[in-house]
Amino acid sequence: MATLYTHQDENVRKTWFLMIMFLVFVVLIGWAFSFSFDNPIILYVAIAFSLIMNFSSYWYSDKIALKISGAHVAEENQYKDLLNIVENLSITAGLPMPKVYVINDQSPNAFATGRNSENAAVAVTTGLLAILDRSELEGVIAHELSHIGNRDILLSTVVVVLVGFIALLADFFLRWSFWGRGGSNNDSGGGNSKLIMLVVGIVLSILAPIAVKLIQLAISRKREFLADASGALLTRYPEGLAGALEKISKSAIPLQRANRATAHMYISNPFSGKKVSKFFMTHPPVEERINALLNK
Repeated sequence: MATLYTHQDENVRKTWFLMIMFLVFVVLIGWAFSFSFDNPIILYVAIAFSLIMNFSSYWYSDKIALKISGAHVAEENQYKDLLNIVENLSITAGLPMPKVYVINDQSPNAFATGRNSENAAVAVTTGLLAILDRSELEGVIAHELSHIGNRDILLSTVVVVLVGFIALLADFFLRWSFWGRGGSNNDSGGGNSKLIMLVVGIVLSILAPIAVKLIQLAISRKREFLADASGALLTRYPEGLAGALEKISKSAIPLQRANRATAHMYISNPFSGKKVSKFFMTHPPVEERINALLNK
């Protein structure tokens, strides 16, 4: 029988696997370009930055996400009901109470972040608090607590940071390849080898962000269905979350601080109003999520 922690260990393994693969990939990219430009410093820089980004993505990804979203701590005298809901559901789920944040934005939305249950946070917008009744808000909070319990939020926030770095790395190498390609390439054998490695390096730097983005999208869709189901088990009232999703999806107010890097973290895609192919959507269609909750 599925529980709140069914996929916890699996997501931890996926996170470490992703971080290791990122490290190996960046080192290979660095080696390819250091060989192409006959400059070992490039490899050393690639190793250093990959280690730094792995460390930062694990320890600071939650702070980065909260900063990007413009979230501030929910004060008890102003958001007592919200804090009570989070506390009660945390006790029910057997989780430490996460820090609670509020985003001053009329668009209804919410997300959870944190590397583990002891260092977790839940953020909701003022627009969400304005349109949901208590049972619907409980459904949303239960959904976010499920992300924390399953620890899939760790995986998704790590992906955000690493994807961002790979995109910057790709841009840097492409610019260098086209504008900074100096040095001697006159040796017949060595010149051909360097040219081949340069082409390989450019191709990899172009494909890397695309590959990781596809991983991010696949993770996002699966985890939303899982969090919906786990949240419904937690509240024992799937109609609450279903009603919340319906209200959120009908809102035409755009999220003011919407960001492509963090869009997949929200309970509803902040860019859902734009025409996007289903293949590139970070969330499953709302109708499918509601039907799954109500067993339609």
